[in-house]
Amino acid sequence: MSVSDKTYWEVCIEINPVCADILCDIIQSEYECEGIVTAEETYKNLELVSTTENMLKAYIVSDNLDINEVKNFIKQKRQELINRQAFNEDIGSWQVTVKKQENVDWSKKWKEHWKPSKISDRIVICPSWEKYDSKDNEIIINIDPGNAFGTGTHATTQLCVKACEKYMNKGSYTADIGTGSGILAICAKKLSAEFVDAVDNDDTAIQTAKKNAIINGENDIKFHTATSDVLPSNTYDFVFANILHNILAQIMPDLKRIMKKNAKIVLSGILEGKEQVVTDAVKNNNMKIIEEMHQKEWIAFVVQKED
Repeated sequence: MSVSDKTYWEVCIEINPVCADILCDIIQSEYECEGIVTAEETYKNLELVSTTENMLKAYIVSDNLDINEVKNFIKQKRQELINRQAFNEDIGSWQVTVKKQENVDWSKKWKEHWKPSKISDRIVICPSWEKYDSKDNEIIINIDPGNAFGTGTHATTQLCVKACEKYMNKGSYTADIGTGSGILAICAKKLSAEFVDAVDNDDTAIQTAKKNAIINGENDIKFHTATSDVLPSNTYDFVFANILHNILAQIMPDLKRIMKKNAKIVLSGILEGKEQVVTDAVKNNNMKIIEEMHQKEWIAFVVQKED
């Protein structure tokens, strides 16, 4: 079937970007989907100047899409995640709007919105189809996300990268908890981590992360479809945990367990107003916050294990 014979529908869903990967997987498993956009971005001289954060857009192919069925399906899946305590209400409303779109190839169209972007002092995220020549001490991370993508430009990711540049020592053993597209794991290797373990409970995310690691020549990153409880105790000098605040609080004992004495962890994915849940968990586990970082409405804590 040619593009001109297809009927495309744009399904917009209001979300917390932290759960974008899971929602992408849900949509792709149910519908014929030729593209998912997690942010429509505008750049000027490598700087992100505007973005449609907190909105996921899926481009679905269907001759007769039942709009009410789509809305009910998304509502049901949101409630299932909440019921099994994978997430809570902070994943966003998942309110759905649907409209018919022109017949263009949305599997390629979304690429027009994504250009190279500098997300920290040294790291530049570059889509694999774009050319970019590094300047000074810049490090390029190339990403090829398939038909659903996270660009690394979201504030929670940027906070993690900035913390890594500041606090991770050369030769560190590093863990990336909830790796998603693998950007943070790749970043750690590019910034001279000796060893990186990356885990995610979504196998689709792990497969994408593996591909991205290969694109960047980082074939020795160890990816696991799992959660942090499978990782060995007292192993890591530096840890990323870019997850919703309530999940961070729940797994704090396990995060502490995998850290060496004096190791540091960056806790990100925390909306303003929700930080108390995380700071209480840090305190209850006898760890110390050494820096609080802010970007837009997001907070990250750099925490040190002292015992």
